[in-house]
Amino acid sequence: MTDATTHPLSGLWKPTQLQKLYYGPDSVSQHLTSCLPTPQSKAFIITGTSLATKTPLVEQVESLLADRHAGTFSKIGEHAPVAQLDEATKIIEGDSSVDTVISIGGGSPIDSAKAISYRLHSKSGKWLYHIAIPTTLSASECTMMAGFTEANGVKTGIRAPELVPHVVLYDSRFAIYTPERLWLSTGMRALDHAVELLYHPTATEMPAKWLTLQAAASLFENLPKYKREPRDEDVVTRLQLAAFASLGFLGTNMRGGLGLSHGLGYALGSPYGIPHGITSCLTLGSVVKLKAGEKEAAAEIARLLPFLGEARSGDDERDAGVVGERIEQLVRELGLECGLGDYGVGREEIEVITKRATGVEDGEVFERVRGLVEGLF
Repeated sequence: MTDATTHPLSGLWKPTQLQKLYYGPDSVSQHLTSCLPTPQSKAFIITGTSLATKTPLVEQVESLLADRHAGTFSKIGEHAPVAQLDEATKIIEGDSSVDTVISIGGGSPIDSAKAISYRLHSKSGKWLYHIAIPTTLSASECTMMAGFTEANGVKTGIRAPELVPHVVLYDSRFAIYTPERLWLSTGMRALDHAVELLYHPTATEMPAKWLTLQAAASLFENLPKYKREPRDEDVVTRLQLAAFASLGFLGTNMRGGLGLSHGLGYALGSPYGIPHGITSCLTLGSVVKLKAGEKEAAAEIARLLPFLGEARSGDDERDAGVVGERIEQLVRELGLECGLGDYGVGREEIEVITKRATGVEDGEVFERVRGLVEGLF
Protein backbone atom coordinates (compact mmCIF):
# COMPACT_ATOMS: atom_id res chain seq x y z
CA MET A 1 0.00 0.00 0.00
CA THR A 2 1.37 3.40 -0.96
CA ASP A 3 0.66 6.72 0.76
CA ALA A 4 -1.44 7.92 -2.21
CA THR A 5 -3.93 6.16 -4.48
CA THR A 6 -6.15 7.24 -7.37
CA HIS A 7 -8.97 4.73 -6.79
CA PRO A 8 -10.04 5.40 -4.10
CA LEU A 9 -8.74 8.98 -4.14
CA SER A 10 -6.74 9.14 -0.94
CA GLY A 11 -3.28 10.02 0.22
CA LEU A 12 -0.77 11.55 2.58
CA TRP A 13 1.61 14.35 1.62
CA LYS A 14 4.69 15.00 3.75
CA PRO A 15 6.36 18.39 3.14
CA THR A 16 10.08 18.94 2.81
CA GLN A 17 12.28 20.97 5.14
CA LEU A 18 12.19 24.06 2.90
CA GLN A 19 11.79 27.08 5.17
CA LYS A 20 11.78 30.06 2.81
CA LEU A 21 11.30 30.76 -0.89
CA TYR A 22 11.93 34.28 -2.15
CA TYR A 23 11.33 35.26 -5.77
CA GLY A 24 11.65 38.38 -7.88
CA PRO A 25 14.31 40.87 -9.00
CA ASP A 26 17.07 41.47 -6.44
CA SER A 27 15.84 38.76 -4.08
CA VAL A 28 19.47 37.75 -3.47
CA SER A 29 20.70 41.22 -2.51
CA GLN A 30 17.61 41.86 -0.39
CA HIS A 31 17.36 38.57 1.48
CA LEU A 32 20.53 36.46 1.32
CA THR A 33 22.20 37.53 4.56
CA SER A 34 18.97 37.39 6.55
CA CYS A 35 18.58 33.76 5.45
CA LEU A 36 21.80 32.61 7.14
CA PRO A 37 20.90 30.38 10.10
CA THR A 38 22.77 32.43 12.74
CA PRO A 39 24.53 35.81 12.96
CA GLN A 40 27.83 33.91 13.32
CA SER A 41 27.28 31.60 10.32
CA LYS A 42 30.04 31.04 7.80
CA ALA A 43 28.99 30.17 4.27
CA PHE A 44 30.89 28.31 1.56
CA ILE A 45 29.88 28.84 -2.08
CA ILE A 46 29.59 25.97 -4.59
CA THR A 47 29.33 26.98 -8.26
CA GLY A 48 30.67 26.38 -11.76
CA THR A 49 33.50 27.92 -13.72
CA SER A 50 31.33 29.82 -16.21
CA LEU A 51 29.31 31.63 -13.56
CA ALA A 52 32.47 32.46 -11.61
CA THR A 53 34.51 33.74 -14.57
CA LYS A 54 31.96 35.02 -17.12
CA THR A 55 29.42 36.76 -14.86
CA PRO A 56 29.61 39.06 -11.82
CA LEU A 57 27.17 36.90 -9.85
CA VAL A 58 29.57 34.93 -7.65
CA GLU A 59 31.49 38.06 -6.72
CA GLN A 60 28.21 39.75 -5.82
CA VAL A 61 27.34 36.96 -3.41
CA GLU A 62 30.85 37.00 -1.92
CA SER A 63 30.52 40.77 -1.35
CA LEU A 64 27.12 40.39 0.28
CA LEU A 65 28.49 37.78 2.67
CA ALA A 66 31.54 39.91 3.55
CA ASP A 67 33.24 38.38 6.62
CA ARG A 68 30.72 35.53 6.64
CA HIS A 69 32.19 34.20 3.39
CA ALA A 70 34.31 31.13 4.16
CA GLY A 71 35.38 30.32 0.61
CA THR A 72 34.30 29.44 -2.93
CA PHE A 73 34.69 26.31 -5.02
CA SER A 74 33.99 27.12 -8.65
CA LYS A 75 35.06 24.01 -10.55
CA ILE A 76 31.83 22.00 -10.55
CA GLY A 77 31.34 20.63 -14.06
CA GLU A 78 28.32 19.33 -15.94
CA HIS A 79 26.76 16.22 -14.34
CA ALA A 80 28.81 16.86 -11.14
CA PRO A 81 31.93 14.69 -11.67
CA VAL A 82 32.95 12.84 -8.52
CA ALA A 83 36.58 14.08 -8.62
CA GLN A 84 35.44 17.69 -8.24
CA LEU A 85 33.01 16.62 -5.53
CA ASP A 86 35.86 14.96 -3.63
CA GLU A 87 37.99 18.10 -3.89
CA ALA A 88 35.25 20.43 -2.67
CA THR A 89 34.30 18.11 0.20
CA LYS A 90 37.90 18.00 1.42
CA ILE A 91 38.16 21.80 1.47
CA ILE A 92 34.95 22.29 3.46
CA GLU A 93 35.81 19.42 5.78
CA GLY A 94 39.00 21.26 6.69
CA ASP A 95 37.14 24.37 7.91
CA SER A 96 35.09 23.66 11.03
CA SER A 97 33.59 27.17 10.98
CA VAL A 98 31.46 26.39 7.90
CA ASP A 99 27.83 25.66 8.77
CA THR A 100 26.20 26.82 5.51
CA VAL A 101 26.61 25.99 1.84
CA ILE A 102 25.34 28.33 -0.89
CA SER A 103 24.88 26.78 -4.31
CA ILE A 104 24.77 29.10 -7.33
CA GLY A 105 23.87 27.69 -10.72
CA GLY A 106 21.96 24.80 -12.21
CA GLY A 107 21.51 21.19 -11.22
CA SER A 108 25.20 20.30 -10.96
CA PRO A 109 26.22 22.90 -8.33
CA ILE A 110 22.98 22.37 -6.38
CA ASP A 111 23.34 18.58 -6.42
CA SER A 112 27.02 18.92 -5.51
CA ALA A 113 26.16 21.05 -2.48
CA LYS A 114 23.66 18.39 -1.40
CA ALA A 115 26.19 15.61 -1.89
CA ILE A 116 28.83 17.48 0.10
CA SER A 117 26.39 17.92 2.98
CA TYR A 118 25.53 14.23 2.80
CA ARG A 119 29.19 13.23 2.93
CA LEU A 120 29.99 15.52 5.84
CA HIS A 121 26.95 14.24 7.74
CA SER A 122 28.15 10.65 7.31
CA LYS A 123 31.33 11.62 9.16
CA SER A 124 30.17 14.23 11.69
CA GLY A 125 26.45 13.61 12.12
CA LYS A 126 25.71 17.23 11.13
CA TRP A 127 24.04 18.57 7.97
CA LEU A 128 25.02 21.84 6.33
CA TYR A 129 22.38 24.55 6.04
CA HIS A 130 21.75 24.93 2.31
CA ILE A 131 20.76 28.12 0.47
CA ALA A 132 20.15 27.55 -3.25
CA ILE A 133 20.33 30.32 -5.88
CA PRO A 134 19.20 28.57 -9.09
CA THR A 135 20.13 30.01 -12.48
CA THR A 136 18.37 27.37 -14.61
CA LEU A 137 14.96 25.71 -14.58
CA SER A 138 16.21 22.20 -13.75
CA ALA A 139 14.52 22.30 -10.28
CA SER A 140 17.21 20.40 -8.40
CA GLU A 141 16.52 22.81 -5.54
CA CYS A 142 13.16 21.07 -5.04
CA THR A 143 14.28 17.52 -4.33
CA MET A 144 15.77 15.33 -1.66
CA MET A 145 17.94 13.60 -4.28
CA ALA A 146 21.42 14.44 -5.53
CA GLY A 147 23.07 13.00 -8.61
CA PHE A 148 26.75 12.93 -9.50
CA THR A 149 28.94 11.15 -12.03
CA GLU A 150 31.25 8.32 -11.02
CA ALA A 151 34.72 7.94 -12.54
CA ASN A 152 33.31 5.44 -15.08
CA GLY A 153 30.96 8.11 -16.47
CA VAL A 154 27.75 6.62 -15.02
CA LYS A 155 25.42 8.85 -13.00
CA THR A 156 24.64 7.71 -9.47
CA GLY A 157 22.62 9.26 -6.71
CA ILE A 158 21.89 9.64 -3.02
CA ARG A 159 18.61 10.37 -1.27
CA ALA A 160 17.61 11.80 2.11
CA PRO A 161 14.92 14.26 3.29
CA GLU A 162 17.69 16.42 4.76
CA LEU A 163 19.10 17.11 1.28
CA VAL A 164 16.30 19.53 0.34
CA PRO A 165 17.68 23.10 0.54
CA HIS A 166 16.42 25.16 3.46
CA VAL A 167 16.13 28.35 1.40
CA VAL A 168 15.57 28.99 -2.32
CA LEU A 169 16.22 32.42 -3.83
CA TYR A 170 14.82 32.89 -7.34
CA ASP A 171 16.33 36.10 -8.66
CA SER A 172 15.49 37.08 -12.24
CA ARG A 173 18.57 39.32 -12.35
CA PHE A 174 20.73 36.27 -11.80
CA ALA A 175 18.79 34.19 -14.32
CA ILE A 176 19.19 36.64 -17.20
CA TYR A 177 22.89 35.70 -17.37
CA THR A 178 21.94 32.12 -18.29
CA PRO A 179 22.46 31.30 -22.00
CA GLU A 180 19.13 31.15 -23.84
CA ARG A 181 19.46 27.55 -25.04
CA LEU A 182 20.35 26.34 -21.54
CA TRP A 183 17.41 28.23 -20.02
CA LEU A 184 14.93 26.89 -22.59
CA SER A 185 16.17 23.30 -22.46
CA THR A 186 16.04 23.21 -18.66
CA GLY A 187 12.53 24.58 -19.01
CA MET A 188 11.76 21.41 -20.93
CA ARG A 189 13.36 19.51 -18.07
CA ALA A 190 10.88 21.19 -15.72
CA LEU A 191 8.05 20.13 -18.04
CA ASP A 192 9.47 16.60 -17.88
CA HIS A 193 9.23 16.76 -14.07
CA ALA A 194 5.65 18.02 -14.20
CA VAL A 195 4.40 15.39 -16.64
CA GLU A 196 6.13 12.42 -15.03
CA LEU A 197 5.05 13.46 -11.54
CA LEU A 198 1.48 13.79 -12.83
CA TYR A 199 1.34 10.12 -13.82
CA HIS A 200 3.51 8.79 -11.01
CA PRO A 201 1.53 6.11 -9.14
CA THR A 202 2.47 7.36 -5.64
CA ALA A 203 2.30 11.14 -6.22
CA THR A 204 -0.39 12.87 -4.17
CA GLU A 205 -3.37 14.52 -5.80
CA MET A 206 -2.94 17.49 -3.47
CA PRO A 207 -0.72 19.40 -3.73
CA ALA A 208 1.61 17.54 -6.13
CA LYS A 209 -0.59 16.78 -9.13
CA TRP A 210 -2.60 19.99 -8.91
CA LEU A 211 0.61 22.01 -9.04
CA THR A 212 2.11 19.99 -11.90
CA LEU A 213 -0.91 20.90 -14.04
CA GLN A 214 -0.36 24.60 -13.34
CA ALA A 215 3.38 24.22 -13.90
CA ALA A 216 2.91 22.61 -17.30
CA ALA A 217 0.42 25.29 -18.38
CA SER A 218 2.82 28.05 -17.37
CA LEU A 219 5.78 26.41 -19.11
CA PHE A 220 3.82 26.02 -22.35
CA GLU A 221 2.80 29.67 -22.16
CA ASN A 222 5.99 31.32 -20.97
CA LEU A 223 8.82 29.41 -22.64
CA PRO A 224 7.81 30.78 -26.09
CA LYS A 225 7.41 34.24 -24.54
CA TYR A 226 10.92 33.99 -23.13
CA LYS A 227 12.30 32.98 -26.53
CA ARG A 228 10.79 36.17 -27.98
CA GLU A 229 11.78 38.43 -25.04
CA PRO A 230 14.57 36.78 -23.03
CA ARG A 231 15.11 39.83 -20.81
CA ASP A 232 11.50 40.15 -19.67
CA GLU A 233 12.04 39.64 -15.94
CA ASP A 234 8.39 38.91 -15.17
CA VAL A 235 8.44 36.06 -17.69
CA VAL A 236 11.71 34.80 -16.20
CA THR A 237 10.19 34.84 -12.71
CA ARG A 238 7.03 33.06 -13.88
CA LEU A 239 9.22 30.34 -15.37
CA GLN A 240 11.18 30.00 -12.14
CA LEU A 241 7.94 29.55 -10.23
CA ALA A 242 6.71 27.03 -12.81
CA ALA A 243 9.93 25.04 -12.34
CA PHE A 244 9.34 25.04 -8.59
CA ALA A 245 5.71 23.94 -9.04
CA SER A 246 6.85 21.10 -11.31
CA LEU A 247 8.72 19.35 -8.51
CA GLY A 248 8.57 21.42 -5.33
CA PHE A 249 5.55 19.55 -3.97
CA LEU A 250 6.96 16.10 -4.56
CA GLY A 251 6.72 15.26 -0.86
CA THR A 252 9.26 13.29 1.11
CA ASN A 253 7.18 10.12 1.10
CA MET A 254 6.83 9.60 -2.67
CA ARG A 255 8.39 6.30 -3.66
CA GLY A 256 10.66 5.40 -6.54
CA GLY A 257 12.06 7.46 -9.38
CA LEU A 258 10.02 9.81 -11.52
CA GLY A 259 9.51 7.85 -14.73
CA LEU A 260 10.82 6.54 -18.03
CA SER A 261 11.79 9.92 -19.50
CA HIS A 262 13.99 10.58 -16.48
CA GLY A 263 15.40 7.05 -16.65
CA LEU A 264 16.32 7.64 -20.27
CA GLY A 265 17.76 11.02 -19.33
CA TYR A 266 20.18 9.41 -16.89
CA ALA A 267 21.05 6.71 -19.42
CA LEU A 268 21.83 9.37 -22.04
CA GLY A 269 23.17 12.29 -20.00
CA SER A 270 26.52 11.74 -18.35
CA PRO A 271 27.55 8.63 -20.39
CA TYR A 272 27.35 10.61 -23.65
CA GLY A 273 27.84 14.17 -22.42
CA ILE A 274 24.28 15.29 -23.23
CA PRO A 275 22.85 18.03 -20.97
CA HIS A 276 19.79 16.85 -19.04
CA GLY A 277 17.64 19.63 -20.47
CA ILE A 278 18.40 18.31 -23.94
CA THR A 279 17.69 14.72 -22.91
CA SER A 280 14.18 15.86 -21.95
CA CYS A 281 13.77 17.50 -25.35
CA LEU A 282 14.76 14.19 -26.93
CA THR A 283 12.66 11.82 -24.84
CA LEU A 284 9.60 13.41 -23.22
CA GLY A 285 7.26 13.62 -26.20
CA SER A 286 8.04 10.06 -27.26
CA VAL A 287 7.63 8.73 -23.72
CA VAL A 288 4.26 10.43 -23.32
CA LYS A 289 3.03 8.90 -26.58
CA LEU A 290 4.26 5.51 -25.37
CA LYS A 291 2.49 5.98 -22.02
CA ALA A 292 -0.71 6.85 -23.88
CA GLY A 293 -1.07 3.11 -24.41
CA GLU A 294 -1.17 2.49 -20.64
CA LYS A 295 -4.66 3.05 -19.23
CA GLU A 296 -3.78 4.58 -15.85
CA ALA A 297 -0.95 6.78 -17.14
CA ALA A 298 -3.07 7.95 -20.08
CA ALA A 299 -5.90 9.00 -17.75
CA GLU A 300 -3.51 11.26 -15.82
CA ILE A 301 -1.72 12.69 -18.87
CA ALA A 302 -5.04 13.49 -20.54
CA ARG A 303 -5.82 15.86 -17.66
CA LEU A 304 -3.23 18.22 -19.13
CA LEU A 305 -5.11 18.86 -22.34
CA PRO A 306 -7.48 21.61 -21.05
CA PHE A 307 -4.47 23.36 -19.48
CA LEU A 308 -3.02 23.55 -22.99
CA GLY A 309 -6.19 25.13 -24.36
CA GLU A 310 -7.74 22.01 -25.88
CA ALA A 311 -10.93 20.16 -24.95
CA ARG A 312 -10.78 16.53 -23.90
CA SER A 313 -12.42 14.05 -26.25
CA GLY A 314 -13.28 11.46 -23.63
CA ASP A 315 -10.73 9.05 -25.12
CA ASP A 316 -7.77 9.15 -22.71
CA GLU A 317 -5.41 7.30 -25.04
CA ARG A 318 -6.09 9.75 -27.86
CA ASP A 319 -5.86 12.78 -25.58
CA ALA A 320 -2.59 11.62 -24.00
CA GLY A 321 -1.20 11.14 -27.50
CA VAL A 322 -2.17 14.72 -28.34
CA VAL A 323 -0.26 15.91 -25.24
CA GLY A 324 2.80 14.05 -26.55
CA GLU A 325 2.42 15.76 -29.92
CA ARG A 326 2.07 19.16 -28.26
CA ILE A 327 5.28 18.55 -26.33
CA GLU A 328 7.15 17.70 -29.54
CA GLN A 329 5.66 20.80 -31.17
CA LEU A 330 6.90 22.95 -28.27
CA VAL A 331 10.42 21.52 -28.64
CA ARG A 332 10.40 22.52 -32.31
CA GLU A 333 8.98 25.97 -31.54
CA LEU A 334 11.80 26.59 -29.08
CA GLY A 335 14.43 25.54 -31.63
CA LEU A 336 15.52 22.57 -29.51
CA GLU A 337 14.75 19.68 -31.87
CA CYS A 338 17.69 17.28 -32.18
CA GLY A 339 18.60 13.60 -32.43
CA LEU A 340 21.08 11.35 -30.67
CA GLY A 341 23.30 11.43 -33.73
CA ASP A 342 23.78 15.16 -33.20
CA TYR A 343 25.61 14.28 -29.98
CA GLY A 344 27.81 11.60 -31.51
CA VAL A 345 25.79 8.64 -30.23
CA GLY A 346 25.84 5.68 -32.62
CA ARG A 347 23.07 3.16 -33.21
CA GLU A 348 25.27 0.46 -31.71
CA GLU A 349 24.47 2.06 -28.34
CA ILE A 350 20.72 1.35 -28.55
CA GLU A 351 20.91 -1.86 -26.50
CA VAL A 352 23.13 -0.27 -23.84
CA ILE A 353 20.87 2.78 -23.49
CA THR A 354 17.76 0.61 -23.24
CA LYS A 355 19.32 -1.62 -20.56
CA ARG A 356 20.41 1.39 -18.49
CA ALA A 357 17.01 3.04 -18.72
CA THR A 358 14.89 -0.03 -17.97
CA GLY A 359 17.13 -2.15 -15.77
CA VAL A 360 16.20 -5.25 -17.82
CA GLU A 361 17.76 -7.03 -20.78
CA ASP A 362 14.73 -8.49 -22.55
CA GLY A 363 10.95 -8.78 -22.42
CA GLU A 364 8.04 -6.57 -23.44
CA VAL A 365 9.16 -3.42 -21.62
CA PHE A 366 12.67 -3.74 -23.04
CA GLU A 367 11.35 -4.08 -26.60
CA ARG A 368 8.95 -1.14 -26.29
CA VAL A 369 11.66 1.14 -24.91
CA ARG A 370 14.15 -0.14 -27.46
CA GLY A 371 11.77 0.94 -30.21
CA LEU A 372 11.47 4.36 -28.60
CA VAL A 373 15.26 4.75 -28.41
CA GLU A 374 15.59 3.79 -32.08
CA GLY A 375 13.26 6.67 -32.88
CA LEU A 376 15.56 9.18 -31.17
CA PHE A 377 18.10 9.02 -34.01
